[in-house]
Formats: sequence, C-alpha cells, structure tokens
Amino acid sequence: MKKRTMLSTAGAVGAISLTASYFLKDKSNREKLKQGVRKVPGKLGMGSNDETFEDAGAPDQSGNKDLAQFENAKMVSEGSQFGVQYYNEHKNNNEIENQQK
Repeated sequence: MKKRTMLSTAGAVGAISLTASYFLKDKSNREKLKQGVRKVPGKLGMGSNDETFEDAGAPDQSGNKDLAQFENAKMVSEGSQFGVQYYNEHKNNNEIENQQK
C-alpha cells in the first residue's frame, strides 16, 4: 500500500513538473506568473512594508482597521512613544539620504 502511494505521488509530481515547464518556457507566461505572484499579498490582505511603516507614525489616524493597528493605537494612547520615535528617526534619515543624492 505504501509503495502504491509513493508511486502515485511521484507520478503526480512528475506530471505537474512537466506541465509547469511547458507553460513557463514562454517568456510572456513567465511574466504573467510573476505579476500574479506579486499581487497575492494584496489579495490576502497583507499590507506592504511601506504601509506598515507609515502606520507606525500615526497609528490612531490610520485607515487600517486590523487588530494589530488597534493595539498600536492603544499603546500610543497609553503613553508609549516607541513606534512614533522609530518612525520619526527613520523618516528623517531617509530625507537626509534623499537630499544627499
């Protein structure tokens, strides 16, 4: 029984590999796949790192309504300034780097 399962799995993996290699040999298909993979985080509700960084600067003013953002806003309202200070320092560093270029 175990041998049969292993052979079936190996056959399925082989078939999928052949199909994928045939599909991806064309450059336009590879580009479509890359674009599709890049869109997945947005469709799953994951924000980009830039959004997360910007939300750290003013957590209570964010349009993002997830639980983590609510907790950040709550900590700031209780007096925590770590996220705001981190945001200000890195924002200033980025502005200085951009001016030097």
